[in-house]
Amino acid sequence: MTLQSEAKLSQIAEAPVKGRTRRYRPGRIRERNRERIIAAAEQEFAQHGFRGATIQNIAERAELPKSNVLYYFSNKKRIYYALFDDIMARWNAVFSEIRPEDDPAQALETFIRTKVEMSRRFPLASRLFAQEIIQGAPFLKDHLRTSMREWVRGRAGVIQQWIDEGRMAQVDPVQLIFLIWSSTQHYADFQVQILMVENKAEYEQRDFDHAADFLTAVILRGCGLEPTKQ
Repeated sequence: MTLQSEAKLSQIAEAPVKGRTRRYRPGRIRERNRERIIAAAEQEFAQHGFRGATIQNIAERAELPKSNVLYYFSNKKRIYYALFDDIMARWNAVFSEIRPEDDPAQALETFIRTKVEMSRRFPLASRLFAQEIIQGAPFLKDHLRTSMREWVRGRAGVIQQWIDEGRMAQVDPVQLIFLIWSSTQHYADFQVQILMVENKAEYEQRDFDHAADFLTAVILRGCGLEPTKQ
């Protein structure tokens, strides 16, 4: 869809329709196009890296004109930043809303299982993030020093309150978050290693179910908690 077509849909959406509610929602169209661009960028950056990726290739993968891509993102770097914002929001959303009054076991278990599921559904995203970090985070340093640092401190503060109230064992909250990140993302980042060691051609759903059960049991019991779903 061209920008002209999108503008036309905006006009149609604003026009009253006798006896019916409006069907076209420009905001939804923009959101859908943005999602297509981000999904295409994930594949393009994973295959070619930042330097090798091109906006034209991203547009072709998204099945959109290049002008549409540039309408949403003025350059390749902005696409790259948006991709990582999406990745990290996707990973951490379930743990972003934890509160001191929540049940520690349930909150941590949900976070672990969600992160394992993210490794199953979005392995390319995890590998892209790992590659960026291994290279010294050339594009994400500011984000890690600001938004990510603030996020970790906020979550660690809630965990510390659970500890102070005697609701879980004395552990280092920040190291606990690092452990959950690394152990759950391992199944995406080191897929080749895992499959070769286990003599498998590819993952099955039961592999991720088993991994989620194992990590939940080990991590929660290390925190003096019991899994809620076993």
